[in-house]
Amino acid sequence: MLKSIVELDRAANALKLLGDKTRLTMVKILKQRECCVCEFQEVFEMSQPSISQHLRKLKDLGLVKEERRGQWIYYSLNQQSDLYGLIDDILEHVPVQTDKIKQIEKSNPTLRCGC
Repeated sequence: MLKSIVELDRAANALKLLGDKTRLTMVKILKQRECCVCEFQEVFEMSQPSISQHLRKLKDLGLVKEERRGQWIYYSLNQQSDLYGLIDDILEHVPVQTDKIKQIEKSNPTLRCGC
């Protein structure tokens, strides 16, 4: 697969964003499945505004995309981003987040929040 060369400033911004453990973990989870804010709240034990702020930063750089379903928004990794190849390479070196995904699926927070 041909990988694109990313502008230096964009690569630096992506690496800066992924330097945060929470955002790096979010992106690794999104590599495996889409999530809504309430599902991330379950895993990170953070407020909705804090989770939304992390996701906004990732979305602003184009690393994640959102899809509105009714009044809720689901987030996924943006595979069309020019940064995807770089992010995908980094994620190869990050542990899978199976435990966190199982935690989401077990607690099923979308039933409580109505997503």
